[in-house]
Amino acid sequence: MKSKNTFGVVIGSLLATSSLSVLAQGQGAVEVEAFGKRSFTESNRDVTDGNLFGGSIGYYLNDDVSLNLSHGTYRSIRSKDTLPGSTHGREQIDGHLSTLEAQYHFGTPAAQSLRPYVSAGFGHQELDNTFIRGNDKSTFAMVGAGAKYYFNEMFFAKAGVDVLHSLDTENTEWQAGVGVGLNFGGSSQPAPQVVEAAPEPIAEPVVAEEPLETVRVELDVKFDFDKARVKEESYSDIQNLADFMNQYPQTSTTVEGHTDAVGTDEYNQQLSERRANAVRDVLVNQYGVDAERVNTVGYGEARPVADNATDSGRAINRRVEAEVEAQIKQ
Repeated sequence: MKSKNTFGVVIGSLLATSSLSVLAQGQGAVEVEAFGKRSFTESNRDVTDGNLFGGSIGYYLNDDVSLNLSHGTYRSIRSKDTLPGSTHGREQIDGHLSTLEAQYHFGTPAAQSLRPYVSAGFGHQELDNTFIRGNDKSTFAMVGAGAKYYFNEMFFAKAGVDVLHSLDTENTEWQAGVGVGLNFGGSSQPAPQVVEAAPEPIAEPVVAEEPLETVRVELDVKFDFDKARVKEESYSDIQNLADFMNQYPQTSTTVEGHTDAVGTDEYNQQLSERRANAVRDVLVNQYGVDAERVNTVGYGEARPVADNATDSGRAINRRVEAEVEAQIKQ
């Protein structure tokens, strides 16, 4: 009954947190998960294989790395040892496993995305009713691999394999399992901001024949390697462009996305389009520019402005550019 209670508490937590209004993947996110695993033990431990049910909670240090704490209870494990004069194994063994692991995720946080991962950490296991050792305690060094599929920004399913090497007995065991969980509270999506900007009045012309003056605002937003998330320090530059467009409603712009030369042409083309769309979303959703006035285009790695053979040059090429011009009477 103990494992069922643990599993039920985790499922209840998943359902309760589904009502939260701020949900996002990325740095600062928290993931909770319920899992079931099949545990395969070494034969010299004299216990049968069994099932492990439990839950975990993880915290994302950045978009890719999380720390995960888990606890599970074993079911269906029995001793292979026999009592004197008996041909039957001992009664079911009670036990539990607690782990602390770091996970590195590949790919970009997004809805409907597949994110493979690798993991490493430590675990502590206790089996309470073994025949030879009685209370059997083991500390494990652990590595693992698997994948998570995010159905949306919030809900995911996971499958993976873990290898556990005992630091006490030198046994090596492994587990294979699946899980479901929720991801919430991250910062991959920018928080809504309230912007109050009143356009400056345009000076009245003195005479109708006065020449026109061209005014221009340019935008250059830099991105981290293999990322399409707008950094916080770029928001003020994007706001300047949005204020200009709101002041001159006859203007429009095309947001151009670019990448460095690392990766395939096809991947970089898609990455440049995601970067352009990310800046467009900030202009439209955060600062109120009419969506019909903002177009996007991705050029991949085709238009470098610096040397892709150096780190500094590649950092300059990972960018989104835009410009807006307006003609006013002097």
